[in-house]
Amino acid sequence: EQGRFLQDVFTTLVDLKWPYTLLIFTMSFLCSWLLFAMVWWLIAFAHGDLAPGEGASVPCVTSIHSFSSAFLFSIEVQVTIGFGGRMVTEECPLAILILIVQNIVGLMINAIMLGCIFMKTAQAHRRAETLIFSKHAVIAVRHGRLCFMLRVGDLRKSMIISATIHMQVVRKTTSPEGEVVPLHQVDIPMENGVGGNNIFLVAPLIIYHIIDAKSPLYDLAPCDLHHHQDLEIIVILEGVVETTGITTQARTSYLADEILWGQRFVPIVAEEDGRYTVDYSKFGNTIKVPTPLCSARQLDEDPSLLDVLTLTRGPLRKRSMAVTKAKPKFSISPDSLS
Repeated sequence: EQGRFLQDVFTTLVDLKWPYTLLIFTMSFLCSWLLFAMVWWLIAFAHGDLAPGEGASVPCVTSIHSFSSAFLFSIEVQVTIGFGGRMVTEECPLAILILIVQNIVGLMINAIMLGCIFMKTAQAHRRAETLIFSKHAVIAVRHGRLCFMLRVGDLRKSMIISATIHMQVVRKTTSPEGEVVPLHQVDIPMENGVGGNNIFLVAPLIIYHIIDAKSPLYDLAPCDLHHHQDLEIIVILEGVVETTGITTQARTSYLADEILWGQRFVPIVAEEDGRYTVDYSKFGNTIKVPTPLCSARQLDEDPSLLDVLTLTRGPLRKRSMAVTKAKPKFSISPDSLS
């Protein structure tokens, strides 16, 4: 099956680590120079240009007396340096043909290797490093319904165009026929301030999913949020980088013990002197809020549970992400929101 990777050599080169890429970059040019140096040396040897006074009066390539001079001429041809000491004459049509072939091969190597280097330096996952998610997700009551919530933000001022967010629940299930599906994936609809999956990431947003009868989290209760629970929620943010036009994708996931029940994210956007300021030092901070200690199914069966909330408000729980240790801040002018 390794041959499948060689069928798409360019993608394989882009996916390689930098040391291997630089090694292949160097060896591709060096090997081509050595190969054509051998060809030029053989042409000169066959024509008798290497033996002074014994060959023809007009050599195929001037000033080639050894393999070293043939190697220098090969470099001059392929990289078009042209020092002027060596040149092809019209004595040997084969030499002219080899000159054309080497130029074409050199252009192909340049196109492939330089394209590979460019793609590696402009890979979209580098931009995804500044797209951050909250370390923990939370479940709390919002608009009278239990909601699964997370926070997403962008540390850069340049925008992510046409940003969309998707979420899936991955868990082990068993079909009615007894077939075990170890990684069963179910799409979950997400809600945000503008509705739908499209988001305008000018400031950190709280993305939420309403846990209703159609949700795979409908039977999820606080007692299920432990590390033994076979549950993982995958979140994917995708969009176009404004500065490069390349599509980027940032991903994260939440295990059962990374979901906090009865918590809510603290506000981090404040207005100061007509400008909106974002404090990323509080990006992952949460506080306790009154939340029923039951699943959404139980809440639908007994709505009176919303009126008898036993959970009291607790102190601020600080859950800062490792990426926000520097506590960056940036200001958003009102013009950027128009």
